Amino acid sequence: MQLQSEMEKFNRSGYYRRVLQLAFPVILSQAGQILVQLVDNAMVGRLGAVPLAGVSFANSVFFMLFVLGTGMSLGLTPLVGEMYSVSNHRKSAAFLQNSILFYGCMGVCIFLLAMVVRSFMGRMGQSPEVVEQAVPYFSYVAVSVIPFMIFAAFKQFLEGIGNTRVAMAIIITSNVINVIFNWLFIYGNWGFPELGAAGAGLATLISRVLTPVLIILYFYRRDSFFRYFRLFRREHFSWEMIRSLIRVGAPISLQMFMEGSAFALTGIMMGWLGTVEMAGNQVATVISNFAFMIIIGIGSAVTICVSHAYGRRDWCEIRRYAGTAYRLGLMWNAVTALLFITLRRYIPMLFTSDPGVIDMAAHFLVFVAVFQISDGLQANSVAILRGIQDVKSIMRISFVSYIVISLPVGYLLAFKSGIGPSGLWLGLIVGLSVAAVLYNARYRRQMKHRVPAA
Repeated sequence: MQLQSEMEKFNRSGYYRRVLQLAFPVILSQAGQILVQLVDNAMVGRLGAVPLAGVSFANSVFFMLFVLGTGMSLGLTPLVGEMYSVSNHRKSAAFLQNSILFYGCMGVCIFLLAMVVRSFMGRMGQSPEVVEQAVPYFSYVAVSVIPFMIFAAFKQFLEGIGNTRVAMAIIITSNVINVIFNWLFIYGNWGFPELGAAGAGLATLISRVLTPVLIILYFYRRDSFFRYFRLFRREHFSWEMIRSLIRVGAPISLQMFMEGSAFALTGIMMGWLGTVEMAGNQVATVISNFAFMIIIGIGSAVTICVSHAYGRRDWCEIRRYAGTAYRLGLMWNAVTALLFITLRRYIPMLFTSDPGVIDMAAHFLVFVAVFQISDGLQANSVAILRGIQDVKSIMRISFVSYIVISLPVGYLLAFKSGIGPSGLWLGLIVGLSVAAVLYNARYRRQMKHRVPAA
């Protein structure tokens, strides 16, 4: 009995090690992206509450469009992972070839849609001075979605074959470039034009243009990756492949769109309550995203591991990876919840010196701490379901949790019951909690049917 217990501990440690090895580069990539957001907000925040609110408003509107592309690209990872696990490199290369074309075209479509949305930004209930700051920033980041989508095809392909380090290095490099150009364009240093909040958008565009260039160069310089280019064939362009990308990617995209919309529309509704409330909400949201990057890393790693196990139809291994993800996520969420509560009055000082914004952000961080556990649980459940390509269920659950429940509850509590800004965050807590319960129930139902048969 003791020997069996020791073997179980050893096997479990192997799963932790595998997940963390894959997750660590993703976490660093996310840390780089979130750090840029932190720097963007800190640097723009020095200009005042109105520029910060403008960037917040622009990001809230653009994020709803951006996640459509991001979510679609995530569909490539489990498809490539399934093929890679059975050594079908030719089909893996065909997926990459089709995804470059499809995601590039999708990036153009998202940009054109963003240009249409831009014309309506002045009618979204924000003050004119906030809209004036938001529109130039929004225009730059809208263009940046095109190179980002091309980069995403390579990034998600690499994650599908279990390589998360290359994208990490490129993202961190581009983020450093973004910070440098922020400093040049926001404040007009070294003779560059002083663009204020718009300068942060231009810096984002420049850094994102470089990402596909760098990753394509890397593929050409490494034989182990260039072999996939050599497998490209004109006849491999097919609607069947693109339909597979849509079949898996579209539900993920819609799930992320609905979840992202809950946060983005909450940010927009926060602007209806005032500029200080919106700026405080932006600070709290960025801090929340910084903590969430660990969960994203764990989730990405688990999707990769689960997709490989799914390719072999090894349901017992899928269950072990799922348990590993849940345990790691819950430990991290408990730590972040404690930190947000104890340091809530100090963390916002990193972003702004405005006392009103600091007080508002500190108040919101209490709500961020409350939903940490449910947010981690729902995110890891979604990652597992993506790995087994059970994506239609997550789309339906997301619709119920965020569109049917979260947003209406937040609106009613904030504007009809008189609770104010706190009501919007309570709506998010309710939506995330419902999603966590339903996603986990779906995963357990899948395991109940599959594991005994396996």
